[in-house]
Amino acid sequence: MSALKHILKFVLLFTVSGMLAEAQDLKIAAASDLTQVMQTLAPAFEKQSGAHMAVSLGSSGNFFAQIQNGAPFDVFLSADKSYPEKLEQAGQAEPGSLTNYARGRLVIWTSNSSGIRLRSANNKTLGDDLKVLTSPQAHKIAIANPEHAPYGRAAVAALQHYGIYDQVKDKLVLGENISQTAQFAQSGNADVAFIALSGAMSAPMENSGRWLLLPRDSYPPIEQTAVIVKSSKNQQHARRFLDFLTSREGQTILRAAGFEAAQK
Repeated sequence: MSALKHILKFVLLFTVSGMLAEAQDLKIAAASDLTQVMQTLAPAFEKQSGAHMAVSLGSSGNFFAQIQNGAPFDVFLSADKSYPEKLEQAGQAEPGSLTNYARGRLVIWTSNSSGIRLRSANNKTLGDDLKVLTSPQAHKIAIANPEHAPYGRAAVAALQHYGIYDQVKDKLVLGENISQTAQFAQSGNADVAFIALSGAMSAPMENSGRWLLLPRDSYPPIEQTAVIVKSSKNQQHARRFLDFLTSREGQTILRAAGFEAAQK
C-alpha cells in the first residue's frame, strides 16, 4: 500500500508541476514575418526573464479572429496595428498595453531560376523595371492574402502605385501569410513574390533568389504593434516581454533581422 501511495504521490506531483509549467508558458501569437527573428528574440528573453515562451506564427488577421473567439494567448504581435487597436476598443486587450515595436519593409523577390532581373532601386526608374511583371516572363506573382495579411495589402498598394496592378492581378497567387508566400516563390510555384524584408534576409531565400527593397512611399507603412490579451493569466511576464521588445537589446535584434524602429 505504501508503495502505491508513493507512486500516486509521484504522479500527482508530476501532473501538478506539468500544469504549473504549462500555466507559466508565455503564449505568443506572432505575425509570420517574425518567424526568423523570434528564433533570436525568444531565447534572449527567456534567458533574461526565466520565462518559457510558446510561439505560434501566422497571419495577423487570423490571430485577431482567434483572439476575438477566446484563443488563450497572452501577447499578440501583429504586423498591422489596426488589429490590436480593435481588440483594445472591444475591451479584449489589457488597457495601456498597446505597444508599437517595429515597422516592416516590403521587398520584391525573384528566384534565380526565373531569369527575371530587377536592376534598379532608383524610385524614378523602378516603375519601368517592374513592367517586367506584366510580361510572359512572369507567370505567377505571389503575395500574401490582402484580406487578412498587411504585407498583402502593401503588395497590392505597391502594384497600384506603379500602375501595373490591373495588368498583373490575374497572375497573383495568394499565400495564407507572408511565410507561405515566400514558400510559394522558393518552391518554384511563383516566379516573383512580394515578401517581408525579414523573410528575404533569411538564408534559404538569400541562397535561392534576389530581392529589391521597395521605396517606403510606394505602400502604406507597415506599423507592427503588440498588445496583451485581456484574458491572459500571465500578465507579469507579458508586460516584461513588451518592455524587452522596446528595449535596446530587443530593438537591436529586430533591426538586425530587417525591421525598422517603430513610429513613436
